[in-house]
Amino acid sequence: MILLLSFMPNSPRFLLSKGRDEEALQALTWLRADSEVHWEFEQIQDNVRRQSSRVSWAEARDPRVYRPILIAVLMRFLQQLTGITPILVYLQTIFDNTSVVLPSQQDAAIVGAVRLVSVLIAAVTMDLAGRKVLLYVSASIMLVANLTLGLYVQFGPRPLTPNSTVGLEIMTPGNTEQPPTTSFDYLTLIPLLATMLFIMGYAMGWGPITWLLMSEVLPLRARGVASGLCVLVSWLTAFVLTKYFLLAVNAFGLQVPFFFFSAICLLSLLFTGCCVPETRGRSLEQIEAFFHTRRMSFRP
Repeated sequence: MILLLSFMPNSPRFLLSKGRDEEALQALTWLRADSEVHWEFEQIQDNVRRQSSRVSWAEARDPRVYRPILIAVLMRFLQQLTGITPILVYLQTIFDNTSVVLPSQQDAAIVGAVRLVSVLIAAVTMDLAGRKVLLYVSASIMLVANLTLGLYVQFGPRPLTPNSTVGLEIMTPGNTEQPPTTSFDYLTLIPLLATMLFIMGYAMGWGPITWLLMSEVLPLRARGVASGLCVLVSWLTAFVLTKYFLLAVNAFGLQVPFFFFSAICLLSLLFTGCCVPETRGRSLEQIEAFFHTRRMSFRP
């Protein structure tokens, strides 16, 4: 990463904020691979000039400022409430309680492979399909996966206890026959596949896109503080969920958290449709101008 970053120029907005206009123009030309960037450069220059000061508390009450911040914060909040952190932290515990027989080292390998493939899918399709489409698909996949896990725990087979003798055969002395092997219960594949489906859904949408939208929708003047607020909300939510997940499981059963996560995924679908703008193909200046119009969509 350090080697690759050494070839990356500073962003035009950063260079303009430091008064290095010529370097900013060169960086923008390099990023766009086009010499006709003067119109965009003038837009960025004007925007940086207008936003050279920090946002005051009075300005923070302006919907044009707090609306994108609220969208970014709520997206980070909902992202964690889908259950990604407790599911990853307690993955082996979940498998133990749903009769999934899988060594812990294989858990990590499968999860890593699924996340890698899913992120690659998101990287390829993000600018083709758009952010909102991937958010819809991601939330829908997580909804189905969480609902499947909840229903399996509620109505599926119970895991064997240590004292259980189900599936064991007693051999009598002198009996040379091999004990019959117990048939594999294919139902135990359901929680494994549902968990992998959930991780795939998260990694191809609500995982990476919430970070991307933070950099796109947050107003430049408040981006530093607002980004810190988003991260704070995200990890506080993750901490609370991780701390109380097992307490909720012991009190109400493993199915209840999954049903709760399913409801959050449904809420995330509604939130995406009502509040999240499609930023594909839009410059930061266009996105900021959009929030100044107080419209719900870029469409007229």
